[in-house]
Amino acid sequence: FFDDVELSIGHGEQVYRVYSAEAPWSGVLDSYSRIKESYQKQGSLDHVLDIRLELARVLEENFGLRVVFHHHEAATAGQLEAGLEALPPLRVADAIQTLKYAARAVARMNDMIAVFLPKPLYGDNGSGLHLHLSLYTRDGTNLFYDPDDEYAELSQLGRYFIGGLVEHGRALSALVSPTVNSYRRLVPGFEAPVYLTWSRGNRSTAIRVPFYEKGDVHKRVEYRPPDMTCNPYLAVAAVVLAGLDGVKRRIDPGDPVDEDVYRMPEWKLRQLGIKRLPRSLEEALDELESDCEFLKPAFPSELLEAYIEAKRLEARTLQQYPSPAEVHYYIDL
Repeated sequence: FFDDVELSIGHGEQVYRVYSAEAPWSGVLDSYSRIKESYQKQGSLDHVLDIRLELARVLEENFGLRVVFHHHEAATAGQLEAGLEALPPLRVADAIQTLKYAARAVARMNDMIAVFLPKPLYGDNGSGLHLHLSLYTRDGTNLFYDPDDEYAELSQLGRYFIGGLVEHGRALSALVSPTVNSYRRLVPGFEAPVYLTWSRGNRSTAIRVPFYEKGDVHKRVEYRPPDMTCNPYLAVAAVVLAGLDGVKRRIDPGDPVDEDVYRMPEWKLRQLGIKRLPRSLEEALDELESDCEFLKPAFPSELLEAYIEAKRLEARTLQQYPSPAEVHYYIDL
């Protein structure tokens, strides 16, 4: 939640300025928040605590959506995290759209602006959309839970599901990280995923298996590359289809990686066969074009072709705009 955003785009001008009382550049000392140091900020200094509480109340009372938790996230200038209750896939997509609608309305009523850009600030953590997934039988048995698994109490079926996410992760990027700005977030050093590997608690991996205590029958897989610029109906469906393809084909995801993948040398990444997420929207679209068969049960070819064409046009258009940072680096060459 920013206090305001100034934006101007023209042939001879590019202006983007963020206003936030808690940002270190604001000069407001009683809510000062340093870059990357705001996680779980105490209430008396939390500039967006009241608006978070109001958003949670609006979502539950007006839309029947329960916010399981919310808190200030790591970035400065009003970043927040809100966790919604578990829901079936279609209702999850509805809930994401509803949350964005409600957040913007609540922000406006409080003279603020809700921003869902994956990377709105240079040098600070970006904002993602972490999807937590489980498969259940009709009688409510969690198929991902295996109390005999010593690493994360994750079943073999759960590992196959992760295998599908690893196998199709590069193609998924075009649907779950679908903007040029998405790839400014997916860089090392900001708790954002870069490498297609999995772990129990490693935040440098694309896939986590949350493990806080033994015997948690609500075992789930957390897919961390998506962000809120995606179309949630396409993104949620694609992630589910990728996981199910892993189950169907029994794709082995490889061993979990518990060390910091950001710090691994290239030779070790190659040795372990760790794939990297695409570095740009254009690269992600190339991957989707070459790996889309797993989507065919729900995605008509015409839809994928139209989507790829529209996104390529978007990427080409944005490539034409010079940024102030580019001018700063290159104007004297």
